[in-house]
Amino acid sequence: MSKPTVAYAHDEGSRLWHADAWSNAAGTGLTATDLGAAYSSQVGGGDGTGVGIALIDTGVVNVPGLPASQIVNGPDLSFESQSTNLRYLDTFGHGTHLAGIIVGNDPTTGFRGIAPKAKVTSIKVGASGGAVDVSQVIAGIDWVVQHRNDDKASPIRIITLAYGTDSTQPTFYDPLNYAVENAWRNGIVVVAAGGNTGTVATLTNPANDPSVLSVGSASVNNTVTNADDSASTFNSRGTSRNLDLLAPGEQIVSLRDPGSYLDQTYPGARVGDKLFRGSGSSQAAAVASGGIALLLQKRPTLTPDQVKALLKNSATALAGGVGELNLAAAVKAATPTTVQAAGTAAGVGSLESARGSNHVVHDNQQLVGEFDIFGGFNPAVWAQATRNLSAWNGGVWMNRRMAGDGWTGTSWASKTWASAAWSGESWADEAWYDDTWSGHYWSGGTWSGHYWSGHYWSSSTWSAKRWK
Repeated sequence: MSKPTVAYAHDEGSRLWHADAWSNAAGTGLTATDLGAAYSSQVGGGDGTGVGIALIDTGVVNVPGLPASQIVNGPDLSFESQSTNLRYLDTFGHGTHLAGIIVGNDPTTGFRGIAPKAKVTSIKVGASGGAVDVSQVIAGIDWVVQHRNDDKASPIRIITLAYGTDSTQPTFYDPLNYAVENAWRNGIVVVAAGGNTGTVATLTNPANDPSVLSVGSASVNNTVTNADDSASTFNSRGTSRNLDLLAPGEQIVSLRDPGSYLDQTYPGARVGDKLFRGSGSSQAAAVASGGIALLLQKRPTLTPDQVKALLKNSATALAGGVGELNLAAAVKAATPTTVQAAGTAAGVGSLESARGSNHVVHDNQQLVGEFDIFGGFNPAVWAQATRNLSAWNGGVWMNRRMAGDGWTGTSWASKTWASAAWSGESWADEAWYDDTWSGHYWSGGTWSGHYWSGHYWSSSTWSAKRWK
């Protein structure tokens, strides 16, 4: 039985996890510790206490610097969820890097993220080889919305989504756009990485949705003062819908995931034994999420519309028209009295169009059409359930058993959502999950984005651009 993979086009516009670039170039970089100290000072002291952040990504691993008390394992919705050796774990190295930027805290080395006392809920949707379908991401967003208040002390106020497709479907119809708009309506700031094509055309989906906060990368000096900063040249830019905000995103040093695909493929990106260096809109999205956690700690009554308006209005102007995150100005600014226009997506369009050019594959059979990973998908039925907050019932999403029915057991994380065995046939009329998936080194051929797949990693899904 073969593991699902992801098919991709070898061009700069094909990207799902908007790839961070990982290279073996020498250099140091700007650590999350530098950023955390600067931003905490800007808000008059803060650590993100009381703010929950959902990281819909490739999972996280138990590495020094990710305290169990600040990590929750939400459901693993990835293809690797069927392996006890891989469940919840970040076999690629992407999610761990972003989690470190947000909540890292290692007293032995002094490494700290931007909001080390925020609570990150990791919803794993991506596997090591890049295999992920847009339906899994949509299911993850739905789960976050319905479970945002499970932790009364740290309700989920932010979604960090370094994911995007090259879909050109109008946002009104697109199911992924509808999912993020539903999260926004329910009080969650959706921070969406804008992409890294380096071209002016369109942002990736769902950053292209005008309701969410689209974030791109800024090249910053090491004082984190915004002086002499500039927009990163690899940022995607839209003609009708552009980036809302820039945040530091070049050569950001965060936590290393030993043995992961990126760690093996780009050893030159290691900084010592515990850290790793990377750049892209993924990193920028994580930085912005950590900053928003500090802002919400200080001003907990802010709505998503108010957060977005504050950050855009207070941003430091840079060349190109998009400003850079300035928490010192945002935390002091008056609460906006106007709100943005309500999201207009209906979600009744095509799931296939939401995928763009990116498709998961099993035994040379692509998942195409109006099917999720288990079978037929009706966007109109799903959209109604999502709006009614009934898409999930326990561990069942849209009548598909994807996880267990509640919080259970113990792990290195503070708590973990139960797992479940998947049943049924795949789109290729055979069971595609495999309980034997394992390995000490989780090498994968393709994760995705502008540059990752094999030695040149160009493929399909996560966001960022360079690991240097």
